[in-house]
Amino acid sequence: MDHQSSITLYEQEDHKFYLLGWEEQEEEGIVQTNQYVILSGKDVVLLDPGGAHVFPRVLANVAELFELKDIKHIFYSHQDPDVSSGITLWLSMTERSQVYISGLWTRFLPHFGIYDHRRITAIPDKGGVISLSNGCTMKLIPSHFLHSTGAFSLYDPTSRILFTGDIGAAIFPQGGRYPVVENFEKHIQYMEGFHKRYMASNNVCRRWVKQISSLDIAAIAPQHGAVIRGDDVKKFLSWFENLQCGMDLIETIYEA
Repeated sequence: MDHQSSITLYEQEDHKFYLLGWEEQEEEGIVQTNQYVILSGKDVVLLDPGGAHVFPRVLANVAELFELKDIKHIFYSHQDPDVSSGITLWLSMTERSQVYISGLWTRFLPHFGIYDHRRITAIPDKGGVISLSNGCTMKLIPSHFLHSTGAFSLYDPTSRILFTGDIGAAIFPQGGRYPVVENFEKHIQYMEGFHKRYMASNNVCRRWVKQISSLDIAAIAPQHGAVIRGDDVKKFLSWFENLQCGMDLIETIYEA
């Protein structure tokens, strides 16, 4: 998978959901990230388009698929630099796009060079929606403390894909990355260490799973690692719901 080979996760009529292509060469010491884009009607929605480091590659990926003027919405699941530090570049390249990020993080945006907040929508703690011009809506679902204190997942009801940010993330060994999970049981080894350290506690994991249990989910799309789809979605949710992590492991984290 190179920078020119984005993957179509869903396509029907005027609604498409893409996983954008990765760098041609893996870079040692730099966390691998996924960027996604949704086309619905005439609106393009970017999901966690990433930091300044990946901006040239992501811009090229997007430009191969769409006109930049059609980018109307940019969603940031949380504040981490690998998610959002390219925000000034994206706002400079798009004239009418609106940025959505937790209200906890809007006051930190000046540190990325953002002083005009007219194009920033602060997502309230209980979530909300992104409304598109064709009448479709994207649901913004709280995922606080997983891992950020202010974080959201995004559910697209048309494709039935749930973009989860760091939930479901995997850290691949050098040379071992893949875009879609084919063997969930084997994939757990790449998720386990990350989730045990970055997720706050099992209580929060269970609360999030309960919150999304009513959704019809065809695939889970995380910001790191690989897309989880089909029957593996239920396997992941069961694994995540029962995961001991964060505060549950505090004695081992602080062990002398």
